[in-house]
Amino acid sequence: MSRWKELPAELPAEVHQLIVRLRRLKDRSELSTRQLAARTGYSARSWQRYLNGRSLPPREAVETTARVGGDDPTRLLVLHEIAAERWAQGRVLSSETPEDAPAMRAHTPTGQQPYGRYLRAVITAGAVTLVLSVSAALLLAVRLADARAELADARAATSAGDPATVSGELVPVTYTCRLEQRDGRWYAGLSRTTDAILAYTYVGPEVAEAQCLLRRTGIPPGDIDGIFGPKTQRAVERIQKRDGLVVDGVIGPHTWKSLREAAPK
Repeated sequence: MSRWKELPAELPAEVHQLIVRLRRLKDRSELSTRQLAARTGYSARSWQRYLNGRSLPPREAVETTARVGGDDPTRLLVLHEIAAERWAQGRVLSSETPEDAPAMRAHTPTGQQPYGRYLRAVITAGAVTLVLSVSAALLLAVRLADARAELADARAATSAGDPATVSGELVPVTYTCRLEQRDGRWYAGLSRTTDAILAYTYVGPEVAEAQCLLRRTGIPPGDIDGIFGPKTQRAVERIQKRDGLVVDGVIGPHTWKSLREAAPK
C-alpha cells in the first residue's frame, strides 16, 4: 500500500473525500504514477498535483481512474461534481485577501467600491453554498430511492410465503442486527462485504451492516437505518483513530477489517 502525504488541512471536506477515493483506486490498481498517466492520458506530474490536493482533477481523469480501479464511475463523478463546486467556492473566498484591501482603499477613498466587492463575494459564496446544499439533498434522495428498490427486491425474494407486502411506505427503514461470528469475523446478517467503499450520503444494507458492527464495538453510529449520515461518519472516524488507520470517515477494506475483527470495548 502506498505511503501518502497528508493532505492540506485547508482542503474542503468534499475535495478531501474525492482525493482519498482516488488514492484508494490507485492503490487497488497497483499502478505507478507513470502507469496511471499512460492509462488516463494525464501526465505523471499532473497526477502528483491531483493526488496531493494541489489541484482538482478534471472530470475525464476521475472517470477513467474509476474504470481502471474497478469502481462505479457514476458515484465517483457525483462526488467530483460536489468537490468541484466546493473548490470553486474556496477560490472565490480566497480572492478577497487582506493584502488587497490597502490597494483598493487607495483607489477608492470613499470606501464604497471595496464594500461592493465584499458584498458581491458574500452573495456569490451564499449562492454556491445553496447549490451545494441542494446537490447534497438530491444525491441523498437518489440514493434513498435506490435503497428502497433494493430493499423491496430483497424482501420479496426472501418472504414469498409472507402475506405482508413491501412498499416505499416502509421507508425510513430500521434494520435488525443479527450478529454472529464466523472464522474470527463478525457479521450482522445484512451484507458480507469486506471491500465495499462507503462514504457520507451513501445508503443501503451495506451501510446498515457497518452501523451494526460499529454499535457492537461500543461506538454508537446513531440509528441502524442504512443511511451514512453525520453520526455514522463520526463513529467511523473514531474507530479509524482507535485502530491507527487513516482517519477519513470513509469505509474501505482496512476499516471493514477492523469492524469485522474488533473486540467489543
